[in-house]
Amino acid sequence: MELDGKVALVTGGASGIGQATVERLSQEGMSVCVVDRAEDAGRAVADAVGGTFVTADAGDSAQVDAAFAHCIDRLGAVDVAFLNAGIAIGHADLATLTDDVYRLIMRVNVDGVVFGARAAIRAMSGRGGAIVATASLAGLTGVPLDPLYAANKHAVVGLVRSLGPTLSAEGIRINAVCPGFAESGMIAPFREALIQDGVAIIPAEDVASVVVGLFAGDMAGECWFVQPGRTGAFAFRHVPGPRLEPAA
Repeated sequence: MELDGKVALVTGGASGIGQATVERLSQEGMSVCVVDRAEDAGRAVADAVGGTFVTADAGDSAQVDAAFAHCIDRLGAVDVAFLNAGIAIGHADLATLTDDVYRLIMRVNVDGVVFGARAAIRAMSGRGGAIVATASLAGLTGVPLDPLYAANKHAVVGLVRSLGPTLSAEGIRINAVCPGFAESGMIAPFREALIQDGVAIIPAEDVASVVVGLFAGDMAGECWFVQPGRTGAFAFRHVPGPRLEPAA
């Protein structure tokens, strides 16, 4: 896909990976609609790139639909959508997990991607486009310290792999980006502890570069990991895929 002159919508675009991706997409010549619950920060990011901003809760389907409608009304289309909004709770003990906390993390991390993908598909129907969802390395491995987050991100990986073949037949590509510990507000509470343990923090710009590559390329249904100094498509080896997806 030639990105110059196209329109992008980015959820969770007010900071971290979302903000870095907004800036990169703008540098590629795209008009960008920034979507976030943080109105002041989101509007500042949008203003900095000459884009438009809309406040929306990714877990509310009506607000997600309204955000896509706003983008189409202001910018004329949605050619690519980066479904990046997410949260982490760091709750390891399932026995003490409350219903409210469970519903919150599922609402943002799973419902938000489903609602965003649905709205993007509707916006791109008949004209094509590309979708990237933020999963995580947590969607490719186990995470004992935050099993609910891992479950959420495994759901995103499964959704992307399952939608890939059917959507590509309609001219819509969907992929997932799966970063490790990347610079963002999500890791702020334990950032220094990670550094003290020798964990390298991935610059948000490195993740943004992979997202832009997924938009510009021809990949479909793939999950691209991002680690310090390493990136690429994750190979799901020795697991037979459905008939529409050859086994790796």
